Amino acid sequence: MNSQNIMFVILAVFIVLSSLATVLTKSIVRAATYLLFVLLGTAGLYFLMGYTFLGAVQVMVYAGGIIVLYVFSILLTSGRQEQLSRNTVGKVLASAALSVVGLGVFLLMLFKQNLFEQVAVLGAPSEPVGETTNSIASIGHVLLASGEQGYLLPFEAVSLLLLACIVAGLLIARKH
Repeated sequence: MNSQNIMFVILAVFIVLSSLATVLTKSIVRAATYLLFVLLGTAGLYFLMGYTFLGAVQVMVYAGGIIVLYVFSILLTSGRQEQLSRNTVGKVLASAALSVVGLGVFLLMLFKQNLFEQVAVLGAPSEPVGETTNSIASIGHVLLASGEQGYLLPFEAVSLLLLACIVAGLLIARKH
């Protein structure tokens, strides 16, 4: 095992443990902190693969998002520890069943789109692949294109959805 593999294993274990802590903690502020650790670990994976731009964007965008999450969690809970509902056997079984269904749908989509063969053909990200390698400029052009292959409409839809969530959070916080 070389140092990259060791670092990958360390980051992967860190991400998995932080993800579990995010879901299992009863404090919303602690959950946001653990989520920050998950996102920083993901940025570490980007840096490990040599995608410094994506790693920097991951840190900047999601660190800002976690700060907003902190503010809203403090506003919505008024800084006190709220009691969460108790887990019953029915809730645990329903969440386990939904998790298995979600995993099944995810794996079905992976196999249906033949992503495993595409990854094997492309090779490692550091190897030059030819025409399939995209520059940052071409990725930005596709993201902001309004044509058939563009992502401008979904990008704007997500931004409107986030704005609606922020306004709804403020309205909920003002009621109390």
